[in-house]
Amino acid sequence: KSAPETRNVDFAFHDPAASAVSIAGTFNDWHPSATPMVALGDGRWSKTLHLPAGIYEYLFVVDGRWVADPGSAVTVSNPFGGINCCVNVR
Repeated sequence: KSAPETRNVDFAFHDPAASAVSIAGTFNDWHPSATPMVALGDGRWSKTLHLPAGIYEYLFVVDGRWVADPGSAVTVSNPFGGINCCVNVR
């Protein structure tokens, strides 16, 4: 049995004051430090993940704070009274 086909999913975040940004979500069991983003300079952060088809919830972790993706068009309520962002990989 071969591995499921994956798609490249690009994430981007901008915060000139951030010193560390990572992505936590259903694709990494919400581990806040498992998926660090790459600093591009000028407060820009980027990460490309390779994910199989599905709907994933995620948040950015910015210097230890959980932050919704301002570029996400789809969000859902989370059990903590906030929102999670969603990405649909097809």
